[in-house]
Amino acid sequence: MLLNLNQQLAVEFINGPCLVLAGAGSGKTRVITNKIIYLIRECAYNPRQIAALTFTNKAASEMKERLAQTLGKKAAKGLIISTFHSLGLEIIKREYQALKMNANFSLIDNQDQIALLKELTSDLLKKDKDLLQQLISSISNWKNDLVSPNQVLELEKSEKRKYFLECYHRYDLYLKSCNILDFDDLISYPTLLLLHNKDVRERWQKKIQYLLVDEYQDTNTSQYQLIKLLVGPTSRFTVVGDDNQSIYSWRGARPKNLILLSQDFPTLHVLKLEENYRSSGRILKAANILISNNPHLFKKKLFSKLNYGPTLKVLTAYNEEHEGEKVISELITHHFINKTQYKDYAILYRSNHQARIFEKILIKNRIPYRISGSTDFFSLPEIKDLIAYFRVITNPDDNSAFLRIINTPRREIGPKTIQKLGAWANQRGKSLYQSSFDLGLEQTLTGKGLVALKQFVYWIDKIIQQSKYEPLLVIRNLLCEINYESWLYEVSTNTKVVEMRMKNIKQLFSWISDMVKGNDLVDPMSLNQVVTRFTLRYILERSECDEQLNQVHLMTLHASKGLEFPYVFLVGMDEGLLPHQISIDQENINEERRLVYVGITRAQKELFFTHCSERRQHGECVFPDLSRFLLELPQDDLEWEEQHIVVSVKEKMQKGQSALADIKARLGLNK
Repeated sequence: MLLNLNQQLAVEFINGPCLVLAGAGSGKTRVITNKIIYLIRECAYNPRQIAALTFTNKAASEMKERLAQTLGKKAAKGLIISTFHSLGLEIIKREYQALKMNANFSLIDNQDQIALLKELTSDLLKKDKDLLQQLISSISNWKNDLVSPNQVLELEKSEKRKYFLECYHRYDLYLKSCNILDFDDLISYPTLLLLHNKDVRERWQKKIQYLLVDEYQDTNTSQYQLIKLLVGPTSRFTVVGDDNQSIYSWRGARPKNLILLSQDFPTLHVLKLEENYRSSGRILKAANILISNNPHLFKKKLFSKLNYGPTLKVLTAYNEEHEGEKVISELITHHFINKTQYKDYAILYRSNHQARIFEKILIKNRIPYRISGSTDFFSLPEIKDLIAYFRVITNPDDNSAFLRIINTPRREIGPKTIQKLGAWANQRGKSLYQSSFDLGLEQTLTGKGLVALKQFVYWIDKIIQQSKYEPLLVIRNLLCEINYESWLYEVSTNTKVVEMRMKNIKQLFSWISDMVKGNDLVDPMSLNQVVTRFTLRYILERSECDEQLNQVHLMTLHASKGLEFPYVFLVGMDEGLLPHQISIDQENINEERRLVYVGITRAQKELFFTHCSERRQHGECVFPDLSRFLLELPQDDLEWEEQHIVVSVKEKMQKGQSALADIKARLGLNK
């Protein structure tokens, strides 16, 4: 497809820092891929000097495939096209000595992080789930802001935060002693290294001579600092983003990075992509009018040359059950009348719990569906077990993985043996694996537990040595050597469960073998690289289902970003739900409005809204007001199922004040 004028200008501007403000559906990925082609073909850049960063493996893979088709596989292979975290991982792998780390480090995933913090902080937080989640969020925010445990001490005053600080200290010490990194370390480690080590910084600035960044509005503090450090004094970069789609502040994204960019790079060249290739004119009009209620540093207005499109329908329901029935009924009718496919429809909601009723009614009507964010491949117990084995083989000092496999399958190594081993390891500042070889351990451990432990670690040591020379043989033989299938038959309820779990394991082993071998696009990997990639992939986006299946899509508004569907149902347009009550209480309405904007701009042809007269909330019946966002939409473009008189916020206030004055007059309080 040919580029429009602004897209072409964005591609050809290469003489300084460039910000491309790309509205929803305006072809930003096309701009990035065409700019990479332009840099190589017209500006004589070596593909290995160019890096393009995004936030999901899926986006990076799609970009790679497009470029491979145009440039050829050889050139595409040389390009650095990855997520922020994959680039961070690459820097750490190459600079581990400068970071004073062991080369065979491990990456901890979300589930293992929760389990680890639960144990490390049991005396302080008493395994309270809410406090644990708050702690994880606090640690993530501190790391994203590049704040170490020692620096936190100077910032935090409250008692609860001081508890959290002690937990952060313990967690940080544990990760460093076991040579483990968490997800946030993949950005904070390389950023701090580039900041404080001039030689490393200059080496990477020389390596990456042009940087492109997708979804720039989603960057956090450390990611923005990493961008600045990578581009250095030449400032040769292009970032593409949309301030109207900044919806991830809860996980560290900083919309203010757009402002910082213009401050830190005074010669910043700003271009706008405002032509939308996705949605009808009516849908875009609604999106533009809604988002105009937010403050903007850069103003832009989407337009489309597509048809104006049908009116936006608003469905009214008595309660959630009725809402589900009306949406599915409308969807089925629309499907049969228009001869569409089920995969053309998306039901978008603010919170995961809203999916249950829609799922129930879809099942009842035998309609295929897919819920994004459901149980994913890499969180399956059998997959986590086997990856833990490979984590220990590639980094035997990984205590969390060691603990997962030490008695899986059962080896007569009970909790008391593990507890005594842990105490011995802590006293000597060693990992559990290293401590298992200590001669002095026999003073603490005796009997069957000691014998079983020694047999296990000597076997692990044999496998570690073999994996250095014959990784594929280790992959093929591991299951048999641990008798995993037999153990599954012991612990599973029926044979079908075992067959399914073994099928999953064979899929995992097939992927690992392929990655160790390599192919035309990807170099062969070491077993350590494969395990780290799998852990990172699981954290970034969990498993990816086949999007070509003919299924109705159910997902949160957050998960819908970057996707598009011909027909969209945006459900739960009620105050307290959308906008969410927490955001109302915290006066964070602007981000909730951006969230609705994202939902609206997912729709290509038709858009439906729903709201309820009453809902169940924490076991009680509530009667929510209509969402303020529905009232902010252009009413001439809405088709209300029931006659609805739109009352503005100002009119509501005037009506309330009038009613209050009337009451006061009756009570004689105005005298």
